[in-house]
Amino acid sequence: MTSKCPVDHSESQESCPVDHGSQSSSTWARFFSTTNQRSDHNLSSEREVSTIPKASDGNWVYPSEAQFFAAMARKNHNPQVADMKTIVPIHNAVNERAWSEVMKWESGRGGEACGGVKLVNFKGRPNDKSPRARWKMFLGYAAPFDRHDWVVDRCGVQMRYIIDFYTGRTDPATKNVSFYLDVRPALDNWEAVKMRVETFCRKWLGSSTTQS
Repeated sequence: MTSKCPVDHSESQESCPVDHGSQSSSTWARFFSTTNQRSDHNLSSEREVSTIPKASDGNWVYPSEAQFFAAMARKNHNPQVADMKTIVPIHNAVNERAWSEVMKWESGRGGEACGGVKLVNFKGRPNDKSPRARWKMFLGYAAPFDRHDWVVDRCGVQMRYIIDFYTGRTDPATKNVSFYLDVRPALDNWEAVKMRVETFCRKWLGSSTTQS
């Protein structure tokens, strides 16, 4: 099985819980490029197992440095060998953070009754701006550089989550780029509407609305 994350998942979705289109791939590459010179060091083939459970069994597995490099090279993004040791861990950490945000929404919703919420599938939609992203852009905010839709299973109930990725401020000392993830359930059903309303009430109105 070939892993193409973060460049292309057209052949498989078994390797990484993120599906990046070619546009977002070049953006990620630009963020983390640290050198213009290729290194002679061998790339690792070790793969990290995520904390994100699959709907079938086991957990999603992130691509290795070698797979990551090869995928970017196939898409002509001019990857640098030396950058892989930086890009891959950050890529994995961002995905873990996204899953953590999803789990905050799912907390107390009943997923524990069947062994926990699981990720069913995912799709990268870097060219499709969500309604919230478009509204923020109308207000003058920068556009997200990527978007993912993740579908999770909660004891037989499937919920779609929208994840908009924004760049934060760059640390002037380290030149590291920070990220802001806007994660929320898509308004596909009344359950999602209820979740959004309850969260709004707790956050902005100080309501003690209980979850059923």
